[in-house]
Amino acid sequence: MKAIVLHEYGGPEKLKYEDVPDPVAGEGEVLVRVAATSVNPIDYKLRSGSFKDFMPIEFPKILGNDFSGIVRQVGAGVKGFAPGDKVMGVADASDAEVVAAKADATILVPEGLDLIQAASLPVVTMTGEQLISKGTGIQSGQTVLITGAAGNVGRAAVRTAKKAGATVIAGVRKAQAKTAAELGVDEILALDDASALEKLGFIDAVADTVGGATAEKLMGKVKPGGVFASVVGPPANAKMHPTVKVVAVVMHPDTTALRSLAEDVVAGHLVIPIDRMVPLAEAGAAQAAAEKGGIGKVLLLA
Repeated sequence: MKAIVLHEYGGPEKLKYEDVPDPVAGEGEVLVRVAATSVNPIDYKLRSGSFKDFMPIEFPKILGNDFSGIVRQVGAGVKGFAPGDKVMGVADASDAEVVAAKADATILVPEGLDLIQAASLPVVTMTGEQLISKGTGIQSGQTVLITGAAGNVGRAAVRTAKKAGATVIAGVRKAQAKTAAELGVDEILALDDASALEKLGFIDAVADTVGGATAEKLMGKVKPGGVFASVVGPPANAKMHPTVKVVAVVMHPDTTALRSLAEDVVAGHLVIPIDRMVPLAEAGAAQAAAEKGGIGKVLLLA
């Protein structure tokens, strides 16, 4: 099969489109002919070497986690899947034409969800869901500020918080206010407006996807006993706010949450924008585009 192989740390040009041996479905796995995968921030952070101190790569390495495709083979002990099934989920080394995925990190694509579009959902939706459910633990009647609410993880966090019955403040840049208003939030806060930040009262929790100076400012807005949850690490000034619980969120596969959010997409309750779709062979260009930022997902078509 063809796959995107990284032999050393560096820029997008280090990603090579090469022939590699086909994987096999081990016990508890399904072998999937990949229709699409997608680019996530972890991909270019791993590729560049910026994460090598705590997530070193053993080369050669095939990156990628999201996938959607068709089941080709079912491994020993797997139930609920059969060859020909349309599936989606997360797996190591998904930037390839074929991937061996753990069955417990894979779901059937819901009826009505496009197979290619499905590849945009797993990592960002499960990350956003866990930022709220496991990170903030927000409950009905409480208020949570979600930074980067117009982003992919932020959108899933907004949906999850609203389903929990929380009051949701979308923290976005001024230029994204119109987009944020379409997310069904209760309030919009311009994070690049210093005066607006000053006027913000105490809140129960912050669900952070942006970090940096903005996160540091928001630490002081969480009420004593409240929670600051983040997918980008704790703010630099976290220790100056000992009454606030700081939670670092790292996504772990949760097929129940993935299925629920995928169904929300089908129902029109959640939209994960797709910026562009490019052939798998152009993974380097795709990562370069994604690294520049924006709110849409970049998909690789295998």
